[in-house]
Amino acid sequence: MLVLVAPGQGAQTPGFLTEWLDFPGVRGALEAWSDAAGLDLIRYGTEADAEEIRDTAVAQPLLVAAGLASAALLFDDPAELPQKVGAIAGHSVGEFTAASLAGVLPHEEALRLVRTRGLAMAEAAAVTETGMAALLGGDPAVTVPHLEKLGLTPANINGAGQIVAAGTKEQLAALEADKPEGVRKVVALKVAGAFHTHHMAPAVDTLAKAAEALAPGDPKVRYVSNKDGQTVAGGPEVLERLVGQVANPVRWDLCMETFKELGVTALIEVCPGGTLTGLAKRALPGVKTLALKSPADLDAARELIAEHA
Repeated sequence: MLVLVAPGQGAQTPGFLTEWLDFPGVRGALEAWSDAAGLDLIRYGTEADAEEIRDTAVAQPLLVAAGLASAALLFDDPAELPQKVGAIAGHSVGEFTAASLAGVLPHEEALRLVRTRGLAMAEAAAVTETGMAALLGGDPAVTVPHLEKLGLTPANINGAGQIVAAGTKEQLAALEADKPEGVRKVVALKVAGAFHTHHMAPAVDTLAKAAEALAPGDPKVRYVSNKDGQTVAGGPEVLERLVGQVANPVRWDLCMETFKELGVTALIEVCPGGTLTGLAKRALPGVKTLALKSPADLDAARELIAEHA
């Protein structure tokens, strides 16, 4: 069984969309999505520097657009995706990519909504100086209570021995000075704030108001949610979860547990791939993985689809 996954914020790098523009239809799609988002996605994906695309309000629509564009090149016809993909999921903002690929939201609507999400999260992040840090190693049963003792939120429980903590700069400094037992290293992440925590509550309200005007469809592919790793069959519930997830922890560990229960045999991560396939290699032994890092990976991805669809 094939699983398709989409990465979250931090996966973007300067110029990562450049080579994809050579494929028929990609430039036109990015131009249409740029109009929908009110953002020049082509410039940001080809010419902008690392600091520009680190901006939450830019990074989020850019990542969703990249995921949608690269996924479209995996199949001769978009209608093949529901027939050949056994399950779909995305990490954090990658859930918007996954939901749109599953047919919950048209691509343009997904880009408009994710632009609203990025702007709202950037605004919420500006209220208090907050951030996030990845903890490498350690036992979640020990790490999570330690984080909570310091006032931090385990914002991403990613599995494969990785947890991301989020909170104020003072709380993160305290973590650096007092690491949980078994944690080898604390690595500060290049993000604008404490995403997936109570600090993002104002962004949830903004996103909820924007979502009221939408009429989501039911997913055509088995959709696995970050909230609890459960599959969600109804479009309105998928949209409700997309909104609430902004201020709640990402449980990617539970998503991978669900992939395992469903019998996953192969996993493809859409552009800019790498992070989620790395986690899958450690947490899902025996599962073939492939990350779409550049168009050079497309042939191998299509072969994997032919073998595992």
